[in-house]
This record gives sequence, structure tokens and C-alpha cells, in this order.
Amino acid sequence: MFSIKTDSRKVKNGDTFVALRGLSSDGHDYIEKAIQNGATTIVAEEGSYSVETKIVEDTTKYLEDLLYEKYHTYLEEMVIVGVTGTNGKTTTSYLLYEALNKLNKKAAYIGTVGFYKQSKVCDLPNTSPALCDMYEMLVDCYETGYRYVVMEVSSQGLSYGRMNTILFDYAIFTNLTQDHLDYHKTMENYALAKQKLFHQLKENGISIVNIDDEYHSYYEIGNVITYGCNVSNYQLKDMHLNSFNSEFSVNDLSIHTSLIGKYNVYNVLCAVIVLDLMKIEKKEIERVIPTLSAPPGRMDMIPFHKNTIIIDYAHTPDAMENIIHTVEELPHKHIYIVFGCTGSRDAKKRPIMMRIALEYASFVVVTSDDLHEEEFDDIVKDMLEGNDKSHYKVLKNRYEAVKYGMSLLHEEDLLLILGKGHEEFIIVHEDKIPFNDRKAVEELIAKESHKIES
Repeated sequence: MFSIKTDSRKVKNGDTFVALRGLSSDGHDYIEKAIQNGATTIVAEEGSYSVETKIVEDTTKYLEDLLYEKYHTYLEEMVIVGVTGTNGKTTTSYLLYEALNKLNKKAAYIGTVGFYKQSKVCDLPNTSPALCDMYEMLVDCYETGYRYVVMEVSSQGLSYGRMNTILFDYAIFTNLTQDHLDYHKTMENYALAKQKLFHQLKENGISIVNIDDEYHSYYEIGNVITYGCNVSNYQLKDMHLNSFNSEFSVNDLSIHTSLIGKYNVYNVLCAVIVLDLMKIEKKEIERVIPTLSAPPGRMDMIPFHKNTIIIDYAHTPDAMENIIHTVEELPHKHIYIVFGCTGSRDAKKRPIMMRIALEYASFVVVTSDDLHEEEFDDIVKDMLEGNDKSHYKVLKNRYEAVKYGMSLLHEEDLLLILGKGHEEFIIVHEDKIPFNDRKAVEELIAKESHKIES
């Protein structure tokens, strides 16, 4: 039973509550609440309380040492894979998680779409949850017989110390493109933040690095395995892409996958490499890869009359271009796009994404993404900076924007709804407003069917 907590709301009888000082809150303000909820030990930097209390100089450092001391033997017995990069983290991690389970190796996944064991356990507040929560999930995995864990590792999670004291067997670098510069300020800082993962490898851990990415040298640390189209340990050859599947060969493996697009070939290749390094038989790798599917909200296709609606999490310029170039290969007459840009985040990418959308789409519907603390009109103003094109419409209400986008479809058209993917909420200030792109599409299709039947 995991008995260390840093969130007073999660405290149960007999738990130890560690009061952390954060950027926006101080755990010391919640100590009495933790005691009311049953905490029998308090770890703090100051104060005197009605239960056993340990006063330490730095509660964050104390927590890291305590977690490592109690649970490092668990982690040593587990195979832990960390995947970092601007794009591809979720798909790469989920594919490997899915493959391992189909190969009868009990594996868990921790990342953007939630915490999964045999099925989804819960949603997570961040791609990389807080360190205490991360350990709680890892311990839960261990105690329920899971010896493999694949997790997404974000640059901000690394910067905030959410992975401190966790050592990895494999660290994968997918790519680095513009994102999170509101936080990191420069691409150099962004690259260095992700580099931290590769300094947290176990003694025999392996760095798996995309040699085709211009930032690859930042991650060639320790035991390095490279992959990509350029000369590398796992060099892509004989790549054949179409609108139904992808095929490629690498070393002596012939791989077939239902995922489409070159960017997905890289994601699949990462999973193949880890399986190969784990000494899985080649015939088993070739057997299992075609059975894998993308995670929720990634290239999620919904037929609508004689058209196709595609929902995807793409929320960076590079991800947007990747999916557009991929769907261009599908049979179509027109491409329409519904998307917005996140508030209180990297504003520099907004006009870039708008230019990409306007370049490739017959019409663009601009709408809300997570606004956070920013006003919608200010986000749109940034998106339209320097724009001289007029084939777009602004609709703040995302449901109405999806509805309008669907109304544009005639026959053999494509509608891309980008940015939210699997997400179940739109965040406005402190409010989480329930909304899911796929559910909205399905509701609109059902309404239309009902009208026709009536």
C-alpha cells in the first residue's frame, strides 16, 4: 500500500503527508486538512502539529530521498521505457505498451491519454504527473504483477523534477520542433530540458535517438542506438506509404502497419527497436506490429456520408504539417480544417499554424482550444498576424465550429478537427468545460440521422 502523499485531498488514514512548496501553492497551508483526512505523520519545513512531525530543510529533497529509499528495489526489477520529443511521444509509447501486452509481457502506460494497465485506469492531469503520483503508479504496477512500464516524459515534467530518482532502461528521442517556448524561451533550453532523461538511464540503459532530427546530438549519451532514414543502427529502407497502411524494412525485419504517414513509420520503428533490443523473436515482432492501433484521438477517422472526418491531437506546426501531408494521400476533393491555439502557451507558433492551415485547406474554421487565462480574441489576433487570406471563419464555440466544418462537406471531402484529440474538457481559467471532439461529431451525425428519419 502506497502511504506517502503530497496532496491533502488524497490522504487516507495512516498516511504520511509531505508538505511541498510549489510555484502556485504551498503544501504547508494544507497540513491541517491532511491531518483531518487521517495523516499520522507530517513532513514539513516549519511548524508544530498534533501528529508525529518531521521538520526538514527541504521537503522536496526529502521526498525524493524517501521515495527512492523505499521503492528503488521495485524499479530495479522493472523495465522502464521513457519516450520524449515534441511529437510522437503518445503514439510511440502506446504502440509499445500495446505490443508488449500482446506478447504476454504485462505492461503499463503512463502519459497524455492516461494511466493504462490492462485497460484505462484513470486520466492524468499532466503528461508527466507529479513525482509522488508517478511513484504511486509504478508501485501499483509492481504490486499487481506489471514488470514493464512505458511512459511519456515531457520537457516540463523533467524541468519540474517529476522524474527525479527514476532510472530508465530505455530512453527514446523522437524529434524536437517548436513548442513550449513560452516556458523554455529558446530551442536550446527546450533541447537541454529533454536531455535530462538521457542522464537518468540505468547502468546498462540505452539511448534510442532519431538520427534524422537536427537536435540528435543532444541525446547521444551513454549506450546509443540510432534510427532513421540516414545511416544509423536501424536504418529505414524500402518504405512504401499509401492511404491504407505502411510498409518498411529495417535490418532484417519486414514491417507492416495499419498506421499511415511517414511520421507514424518513425513511431512504429521506435516500438520495433525496443522489442528487438528486448530479444523478442523477429517473427513475433513481424506478427504483432500489424495488430497495433493508434491511441485515442490520434488519426481517429469517422465516416460521414461519402466524406471522412479525422480527429487528431496535432497542436504544433510540425504535427499539423505531418497530418495534412498524410491525409493529402487519401482520396479527396477538398480538405477543411477546424482548429484553435492554446491560451497562455507559446504564442509564436500561432501565426505559423494558421499559415499552414490556410495554405493546405480549402477553408479553415478557427475556434477555441484550451484558453487557460487568455482571452479568445487575443489568441485569434495572434493567429491572424500577417495574414492576407480570407478563406476562414472564426467561431468561438467549438461545437458550433465542428458543426460548421461538417456542413462544408459534400462528397469525398476531408475534415480535420485538430488540437484536442482524446481530451474531454476545454479549460477556461479554472473551469473545465466538458467537451470531446469525437463525441461532438457523433452527436451531430446522430442528430442529422434523426432529422432524416423524422
